[in-house]
Amino acid sequence: WRIPVAILATVYVLSGILHLIDTQAYPPPLFMLFSGGLMLGAVFMATDMVASPITPLGVVIYGFIIGLLVVVIRIWGGLPEGVMYAILLANAISPHIDNWIQPRVYGTSKTAKAS
Repeated sequence: WRIPVAILATVYVLSGILHLIDTQAYPPPLFMLFSGGLMLGAVFMATDMVASPITPLGVVIYGFIIGLLVVVIRIWGGLPEGVMYAILLANAISPHIDNWIQPRVYGTSKTAKAS
């Protein structure tokens, strides 16, 4: 449930900020949420267990990246629908998110010592 909530919250907040900046140039946040395949992509496509991160913080970061890319592609890209590309790009960096967020093993120092 964390991935869809993170995606939808990110799209809502970012599109809301852009809409507050210029109401004529940018669509309202509810339009961004309910248009296109965002709901389908957030609930069914982005939550694929094979491609999504494992850690709880990594899942939230993954959802934030997808939401950010959806807004960027829809607003400044030439495509009206950017959910598919956003999910593909986030899937490409999903293993790296887990590596960056992976908690260290209990009892080890922050820097790994070579023995």
